[in-house]
Amino acid sequence: MGNRGMEELIPLVNRLQDAVSTIGQSCSLHLPHIAVVGGQSAGKSSVMENFVGRDFLPRGSGLVTRRPLILQLMSASTEYCEFLHRKGKKFTDFNEVRQEIEAETQRLTGSNKGISPVPISLRVYSPHVLNLTLVDLPGITKVPVGDQPADIEYQVRDMIMQFICNDNCLILAVTPANTDLANSDALKLAKDVDPQGQRTIGVITKLDLMDEGTDARNILENRLLPLRRGYIGVVNRSQKDIDGKKDMKAARLAEKTFILSHPAYRHMAESMGTLHLQRVLNQQLTNHIRDTLPAFRSQLQGQLLALDKEARVYREQSPDDPTHKTKALLQLIQRFAVDFEKVIEGSGDKVDTMELSGGAKINRIFHERFPYELVKIEFDERELRREITYAIKNIHGIRTGLFTPDLAFEAIVKRHIVMLKEPCINCVDMVVQELITTVCQCTNKLSSFPKLREETERIVTTAIQEQESKCKDQVLLLIDIQLSYINTNHEDFIGFTNAQQNNHSNKKTAPRMTGNQGVPPPSSRIVIRKGWLTISNISIIKGGAKEYWFILTAESLSWYRDDEEKEKKYMLPLDNLKLRDVEKGFMSSKYSFAIFNTELRNVYKDYRFLELASDSQEELDNWKASLLRAGVYPEKVPVAGEGSGAPESFSSDPQLERQVETIRNLVDSYMNIIYQSVRDLMPKTIMHFMISNVKEFIGSELLAHIYALGERSVLMDESPEQEKRREEVLSKHTALKEALAIIGDISTSTCSTPLPPPVDSSWIQSCR
Repeated sequence: MGNRGMEELIPLVNRLQDAVSTIGQSCSLHLPHIAVVGGQSAGKSSVMENFVGRDFLPRGSGLVTRRPLILQLMSASTEYCEFLHRKGKKFTDFNEVRQEIEAETQRLTGSNKGISPVPISLRVYSPHVLNLTLVDLPGITKVPVGDQPADIEYQVRDMIMQFICNDNCLILAVTPANTDLANSDALKLAKDVDPQGQRTIGVITKLDLMDEGTDARNILENRLLPLRRGYIGVVNRSQKDIDGKKDMKAARLAEKTFILSHPAYRHMAESMGTLHLQRVLNQQLTNHIRDTLPAFRSQLQGQLLALDKEARVYREQSPDDPTHKTKALLQLIQRFAVDFEKVIEGSGDKVDTMELSGGAKINRIFHERFPYELVKIEFDERELRREITYAIKNIHGIRTGLFTPDLAFEAIVKRHIVMLKEPCINCVDMVVQELITTVCQCTNKLSSFPKLREETERIVTTAIQEQESKCKDQVLLLIDIQLSYINTNHEDFIGFTNAQQNNHSNKKTAPRMTGNQGVPPPSSRIVIRKGWLTISNISIIKGGAKEYWFILTAESLSWYRDDEEKEKKYMLPLDNLKLRDVEKGFMSSKYSFAIFNTELRNVYKDYRFLELASDSQEELDNWKASLLRAGVYPEKVPVAGEGSGAPESFSSDPQLERQVETIRNLVDSYMNIIYQSVRDLMPKTIMHFMISNVKEFIGSELLAHIYALGERSVLMDESPEQEKRREEVLSKHTALKEALAIIGDISTSTCSTPLPPPVDSSWIQSCR
């Protein structure tokens, strides 16, 4: 038996196997075992049947073993078998065992010689065996047979590698004596994963089938083609013996007779044969288990420690305890309120480094997106002058007016103030959407309780929508207040006198940039924005579309080769630049806009416009808003039919033209005041009516609304995923504790056989 004090190691490892098998694949524990590797018809199955002393493995030509078979041999007083997939059923007829293996193999692989890495676990209890754990793997094949895939060789090799790559696996490399050992596929695979030979044991089969006058003495004595753990020779039953149902006892007697009668082997008869191989494997597996126990124990302890906290929480918090449910509900709602406030105020524990969210995104809406929405309503100069002309003429009626009518100024201003309603409402909508997104983000921690999460999102979203309605009413009220009284005494208003004085100077200067909308120009040295953009309208001949690192300031747009900002490619001044939208191409995944010069000059080299693309619509809008801050405004999109036909001319009346110019200056001055006021009041209004009220509702009223539902027990029902997670964690934790207790029962105080010294195994050619 080898080490008497260690003889219970293998049964204990089998108990470990049973303990961790309840965990499933979520527990990555590799228990010590022996993997049997060899080519087709190398005699692997015969070796394993000789260990058991029974015929129980499927036989045939080609690839017979198509699923790994984990064979646990257990010394016992009675003889029977058990399958892990047929728990509770004892097999005493070994023909039924063979049929069950064949049926279970075909259940996953079919009858077309396909393979599967899912193992079949078989435990054999018998008084004729020593404790061993072996894994019978598919034979190494080269040529596909039948409906097998063309890459069957690689599939088999990968499956074998999954087992023998594990450091806790001993490799039993089976090679027929009547083949060239130097070209053994089993030894080549073993050499790939065990180059030092610490885990490889050689088995030479079919000694009785060698050519007359040849023998394997030098190999078995480990003098020719040596292995560190050496070789053991065995004689299996021939195909004729198998077909003739030759008894295992008779086969073992024939093996012993052959070895004792052969002049090359009789002197080493004690170190050959199936019984000796079984004893050696028992001893070496036992020693291997002993050597790997410390690392295995550490692995178990590490996994147990990782699960301790979660398992303790699950055990302390019974899902059926009403007290626990009430306490958990209170804690979850309080944590949700804290998380929401942190995301909005920007003091969260976890800072998102990938994108803006919560308060930061709302801040960008206030100071970049909303001003950009205002710019979108930029007025066409020609259309504006036409409106002023009609207003003046209609006010004068049949008479010819000598003075500029202030009613025309008010009519035009009020019409333009009304146009502010749409961008203001859009701003509220964007903030509402971000608040709802933030709520959903904060309720992720309630995912274990889907009903509670659903009700929380519903209640808070309803509150947001109620505040949205109040906020929009207030926003419209602000616009109506501006409409109710046109304050021409405002300190920033230029007045009629200054407007008339500006008429002459405006004619000599460049056309005014209408629609400035009160956007303050930033300092020329301040970097407004940095980021990646793709220049997409460069021809393929000149390199095609390419991504660059862009830097936008108040005076220029520069781009570099990368974000290290060392190699500048170009610097584009922003003077006389505007931007226009570019339709997304059918095959393009990017969103684009173009920059062009209003004086029809080339923007970049010989290109009239520069087409820039980003990966998302949000990023595109942010770049547009940043360009707006730098003074690059959107192009006015002409309305269909605009500019067609002969334009009306009012140059015949110089007095009317002076009146139009005066009112134009007055409108421009007053609207800048309105824009500044709206840009200042909109964030304050939204903050008061929306964000502050929603935070207060979540902090003080949400819990009361939850309790008012009267379904606390239903709200705190765990999701199926959470129930499954609870069961998995508790089951795994219990199994790990049981496994550690089993290891604690093992005494490692006895000595083991030392590993033989290294040998030169360079004769084995690597499979790589």
